[in-house]
Amino acid sequence: MASNTTGEIFKVTTFGASHGTALGATIDGCPAGLSLTREDIQEELNKRRPGTSNLTTARDEKDSVEILSGIFNGKTDGTPITAIIRNKDQRSKNYDNLKNNPRPGHGDLCWQKKFNNYDYRGGGRGSGRITIGHVIGGAVSKKLLALHDITVTAHVTSIHHIHTENKYSLNEIKENITKNNVRCADLDKAQEMEEEILKAKKEGNSVGGIVEIIIDNIPIGVGQPVFDKLDGDLVKALMNIGAVKGVEVGLGFESTLLTGKEFNDPYHMENEKIMTETNNAGGILGGMSNGMPIILKIAVKPTPSVSGIQKTVNLETNENSTIEIEGRHDPCICPRVTTVAESACSMVIVDHMIRAGFIHPDKI
Repeated sequence: MASNTTGEIFKVTTFGASHGTALGATIDGCPAGLSLTREDIQEELNKRRPGTSNLTTARDEKDSVEILSGIFNGKTDGTPITAIIRNKDQRSKNYDNLKNNPRPGHGDLCWQKKFNNYDYRGGGRGSGRITIGHVIGGAVSKKLLALHDITVTAHVTSIHHIHTENKYSLNEIKENITKNNVRCADLDKAQEMEEEILKAKKEGNSVGGIVEIIIDNIPIGVGQPVFDKLDGDLVKALMNIGAVKGVEVGLGFESTLLTGKEFNDPYHMENEKIMTETNNAGGILGGMSNGMPIILKIAVKPTPSVSGIQKTVNLETNENSTIEIEGRHDPCICPRVTTVAESACSMVIVDHMIRAGFIHPDKI
């Protein structure tokens, strides 16, 4: 069976497919009394929608959200919130040749073998387009977190072989990522990254990269050890984004190059608050937040839909075959995945904030 729901108390169920009638999410467990409008959700969806620059797929979807339930007089009423986006610009005929020929790098073969009834048009339920549901859940989550001054910010730190240096404050990151299509804090490197993406696009190819997520101002003690650790749930949420192939917390794999004395983050008092001098642990110890910013990095693979003839097999004849992918695809997923990553993390944090008692489960 498929798993389409995340969360223990703050539950988000997503639905829909790339070429179906609509996509969306139902959010159950949101406290009543939260001010929430259509514009709050639309603002987040606009960050991930296609066709906003020459770096994204040319699929022209406005992704205009409709709220069906859960809001009364401009506030949540404690009942399930359901919001949908209607698909408008599908070109399903571009996928006719995929019916029996699974695409390399996609989940086509796995979906078909597991369920034996796979909507191959645009990747169906396995398409990146289904992250619309993530962003709807994330938009509501961000509104709840804002009541506690918690922010979740994702930015691109590398594309292919082009890397930025970690030299920007959080405020600088928030400001700079709005000034370029790559959502990179380094404006000079952002230009190089854009050129690299456009080069791949011109060649009918694609590139991947790294996205960093910063969760700021989270209180100490959010997380449920032993089996529901905060880092465990955050990593799971990020790995559940289709294009993500790796996650690091804090220094991640770089920590293997340090000794214990070098890695440990010394405590000190600052303005009557316990702080650490460094943040190698990435804001999480013992499966719980330690009051420092939570730092996560995700490895985003190159978009698997590329031009040219590729080898595959024909599932009807069980013979070797070839395929040439048509349709409209992102040459790099990283810029648009930033909003999805923020949403995935926001849903986890809200759920754990409610479970730990920082947010009342019934009303604001």
